[in-house]
Amino acid sequence: MEELTRLATRAGTGDPEAIRAFVRRAQPDVWQLCSGLVGREHADDLTQDTFIRILRALPAFRAESSARTWMLRITRYTCADWIRGRQRRRRLEQQAVEVTRLTTPAETGRVDLDDLLDHLPPERRDAFLLTQVLGLSYAEAAEVAGCEIGTIRSRVARARAALVAELDDDRSAADAHG
Repeated sequence: MEELTRLATRAGTGDPEAIRAFVRRAQPDVWQLCSGLVGREHADDLTQDTFIRILRALPAFRAESSARTWMLRITRYTCADWIRGRQRRRRLEQQAVEVTRLTTPAETGRVDLDDLLDHLPPERRDAFLLTQVLGLSYAEAAEVAGCEIGTIRSRVARARAALVAELDDDRSAADAHG
């Protein structure tokens, strides 16, 4: 058994010295993968996020694969979640710009995205904000909302459909007046 795997197994029992040694030994690999996947400017934050996940998962680590493989898989998932969240935020920002352009009364020049989201039922709005604005994974959003992942997925899909329908209504109204 390699040293890192031995450390991970001991750390999983709650041994504070093993936890410190594991993090010191694992940190360069985790940081390097984060840096390669998301860029150096975000690597420190994602390395920290990854270690939060790794340390929570350590008690369940069974050494069926090497600790290095196991922790790099967690690192990859953490980075992928971050990238998806960033893409969702960009899409939402683009949609907000489009909503503003289509629904803004000429005299004010502004629309409040909160007002637009207020038309959604509270549980759909919460699911949408948790995943699309705050960038939480569906699993994290489900944990925050106290429901199943499938429920979050359904609420987000329904929120998106309602927002698209509202955009379509606004486009139709703008076309009729324009």
